Amino acid sequence: QVQVVESGGGLVQAGGSLRLFCAASGRTFSSYAMGWFRQAPGKERESVATINWTGSRTSYADSVKGRFTISRDNAKNTVYLQMNSLKPEDTAVYYCNIDPPPRDYWGQGTQVTVSS
Repeated sequence: QVQVVESGGGLVQAGGSLRLFCAASGRTFSSYAMGWFRQAPGKERESVATINWTGSRTSYADSVKGRFTISRDNAKNTVYLQMNSLKPEDTAVYYCNIDPPPRDYWGQGTQVTVSS
């Protein structure tokens, strides 16, 4: 099973940028598609971006398309999420996980807060 530790969140002003990191453990990491997900207060968790196992294919939620970029380095067992032009509505706890995510495992997430 792939386990993850997310980091890189913080407080940023609208229009700013952040880069999130997902350190994954497990020898099978490079076999899995990975995704970034987020959950805002009072809302359900949603998929933000996904990347296939080689990194050659990515997909994005419409709300972040053109602003966020997902990438991975299989040699480092790491997935990244570059977030530019951040908006207050991007405020949420961000999680990474395999895609599709299992029902019974999520990391602790990293908080992203965008002030207006």
